[in-house]
Amino acid sequence: MNNQPTNRRTTQPADEQSRQQGARRLLSSRRGWIVAAAATVAVIGLSGCAATSTAATSATPSATSTAPAAGHGMPAAGGGGSNARSGAAEGGTVGTVSAVTSSGFTLTTSAGQKVTVKEASSTTYKKGSSSSSVSAVTANSTALVLGIVNGTTITAAQITVQPASSAATASYTPSPAVPFKQGSPSAAKNEGQIPTNYTEGDGTIVTGTTADKAAEAALGSYSGGVVDRVVKLSNGEYEVHFIGVNWPHHIFVSTAFEVVGAF
Repeated sequence: MNNQPTNRRTTQPADEQSRQQGARRLLSSRRGWIVAAAATVAVIGLSGCAATSTAATSATPSATSTAPAAGHGMPAAGGGGSNARSGAAEGGTVGTVSAVTSSGFTLTTSAGQKVTVKEASSTTYKKGSSSSSVSAVTANSTALVLGIVNGTTITAAQITVQPASSAATASYTPSPAVPFKQGSPSAAKNEGQIPTNYTEGDGTIVTGTTADKAAEAALGSYSGGVVDRVVKLSNGEYEVHFIGVNWPHHIFVSTAFEVVGAF
């Protein structure tokens, strides 16, 4: 009998060891690319989040940004006129009366701009140079309307039927106003004298009798549009802002309320 202890460790064949080593290498390789793939997915996910965040930030308007104010080329509220300002100020227009109602009427300027005129209990009336009443306002009559202008709507303070042909004598011969046409701006043109160093937006808005006189003078030389504000310039003259026409947009009136230039 052989009493030597039995060696319980079994020796695997060489080809079996080779297969197991190959499997371990493959498993290790798979773990490597799985980890790499996971890392890649994470990076892509982070990149996507960053892109989304950037896009969202870009799409959010700045807190300091503002909507463009109405200006040259922008339609006037309710009438399709050009270069209206936002807000209301004293001004006026002149044209032919139509569609008379108990609360006002529609007026059409010589350049085809339609204006809605609202009358109030405080509105005063003249016919020519004489005081009159609301009954003077009839269809097809010519009327000069002064009051608070908001776009192409005027709340009338004073209505003059059959106004004088010209409220002031210009120091030059004014050209006819160019009717408004969407998408067809008129070429730049200056007439008369433009105040030295004038910049659009200069001046302080004026009211009352001063605004009425300046607006009436401007409308006496350039009919067809709507005066939607009058500003006093640093040299004492007035700039009358004109809408509802392609040209002019700015009419200059002297301290003596005589039209001296336009562009």
